[in-house]
Amino acid sequence: MAIEAFVFDVGETLVDETKMWERAAAAAGVPVFTLMGVIGGLAATGRHHDEAWPILGVEHPPSTWGMTDFYPDALACLERLQTDGFRVGAVGNTPRETEELMRPYVQFVASAARWGIYKPAPEFFERICDEFVLAPDKIAYVGDRVDNDVGPAIAAGMTGVHIRRGPWGHFHDPPAAAIRIHSLDELPEAVT
Repeated sequence: MAIEAFVFDVGETLVDETKMWERAAAAAGVPVFTLMGVIGGLAATGRHHDEAWPILGVEHPPSTWGMTDFYPDALACLERLQTDGFRVGAVGNTPRETEELMRPYVQFVASAARWGIYKPAPEFFERICDEFVLAPDKIAYVGDRVDNDVGPAIAAGMTGVHIRRGPWGHFHDPPAAAIRIHSLDELPEAVT
């Protein structure tokens, strides 16, 4: 079956989280290096990055992204895919506010917070199919994490595309069934 839709994870797939984590460290009153070290340790042990805040003994600061946080290849990729006739969406384990950042650039946008379903739950990927009214084999899900994005997308019957960027993108090795890219400029050719 030919791919008809591309759905993107947001953080470290479309949006570079570097400045967000710097702002979070400043708001929490901890050095960036300390925060990143704790998050790296959590990632290495398979734990959720939100556990960093109690470890550091601080409240979870708000996480925000803005226009300057998009990766340089992100918006051009979204536009090119739509111009080429693909349906394009963005949904990740994000707060509702992220939907407003993404809405101008995609045909479908959602957030795990609004759905109340978080990756890697199978229901998350079923919801994507329901929203697009497409069979899973017609959807490619693009993400930086194997555990949250690529593996569960493949298990749901989608094409899993692993982008190698961000800490998890470099830390994780995708399964053989996944397509690996290093830049969004490589889509859709890598999939088709």
